[in-house]
Amino acid sequence: MNAVSVIGGGLAGCEAAYQLAKRGLPVTLYEMRPQKMTPAHTTANLAELVCSNSLRASSVENAVGLLKEEMRRLDSLIIRAADATRVPAGAALACDREAFSLFIEEALTAQPLVQLIRQEVTVIPDGIVIIAAGPLASEGLMEQIGKLVGSKALFFHDAIAPLVFAESIDMSKAFFASRYDKGEGADYLNCAMDRCQYLRFYEELLTAQLHPLHDFENEKVFEGCMPIEAMAKRGLDTMRFGPLKPVGLKRPDGTEPYAVVQLRSDNATASLYNMVGFQTRLTHGEQKRVFTLIPGLEQAEFARLGTMHRNSYINSPQLLQADLSLKTRPELFFAGQITGVEGYVESAAAGLAAGINAAEAAKKRQPLIFPEQTALGSLLRYISIPGGAFQPMNVNFGLFPPIKIEKNQRKQKNLLLAQRALQELQGFIEKNRQAFE
Repeated sequence: MNAVSVIGGGLAGCEAAYQLAKRGLPVTLYEMRPQKMTPAHTTANLAELVCSNSLRASSVENAVGLLKEEMRRLDSLIIRAADATRVPAGAALACDREAFSLFIEEALTAQPLVQLIRQEVTVIPDGIVIIAAGPLASEGLMEQIGKLVGSKALFFHDAIAPLVFAESIDMSKAFFASRYDKGEGADYLNCAMDRCQYLRFYEELLTAQLHPLHDFENEKVFEGCMPIEAMAKRGLDTMRFGPLKPVGLKRPDGTEPYAVVQLRSDNATASLYNMVGFQTRLTHGEQKRVFTLIPGLEQAEFARLGTMHRNSYINSPQLLQADLSLKTRPELFFAGQITGVEGYVESAAAGLAAGINAAEAAKKRQPLIFPEQTALGSLLRYISIPGGAFQPMNVNFGLFPPIKIEKNQRKQKNLLLAQRALQELQGFIEKNRQAFE
């Protein structure tokens, strides 16, 4: 049997390769790093977590938490790796990014059916192919994709938050606490501001110098990953209702701060901390100047400063079928952020679905269309059914079909949606047992 080609060794590509191999299909997995790096990646590791180390909420009463649980039940390699390398993050699932990548790379290289080739793909191979090159696909590959989809390729910007060395944080000013005391212990390090400190920080942020956008000036910024300076420009209190919100947090002396900058451990040894919500386009010099105005970070040393990079995606609802295959070339599948899903979990979920359906195609069987009542099904439906103007999207309960509930069940709506989803998924797996064995 001819090998299925998977282009891209990110979360989506690794998940797709795993799903194919476990179904007995030989896989050729292409990853261009380290031969050719991207503006955002810093290592050659498979499934590198480029931005945050968080896979977001854990609870099934949150749509992304539900999506993770569905993926666990579908034997997702990515979620297994995240669970195995988990670090404290309150009600979220965060992981040690190096251990996470190592777990995945070891799992795939141990698979005799997976051949890893470290080279850039500039010509799309024949046969069954999954393009999971992510939002930072090389120019050569994007040129090939452009020939397939014409002028329907779209672009937007994304940004990365800084990492701070823990030893450089002034612990006499910072304090550990999780909002509303959620999570196991105090999982976040908090830098509190009074009103004067906040106003100074706000004013300096507004006037700080930015990196130019160059040839991407007219591109979009994804709302869910908005640079902190862009958020500040929306109004004086916008940050205080966003990542700097003080609600649910108190200083050790019991007083309530005016604003709070939260930092989350980025590795298992807690030697690095991620500035939550601080993705940015500030120049490196300005980041050091402005961010060290934050109480506790006056002497901060940065392991990584924030960056801005291009993210590319295709107009999936016009181009893809529900199984993630290209309408004009059914043996070619797309997965990951290039499809317009947004977020680590959503990208891996698309890789999971593409891998399963590519396997079904290789075995000459009908594609699997996941129930729209599930988180995975609702997300795939969003990127495969034409509607209004297409924008990158995180999974959310607004994508789900409505559920009938009584008035006294309104507070339980998300839980009921989750219960329905998991029940539907179980029935779907049983009905299609041959595909999941």
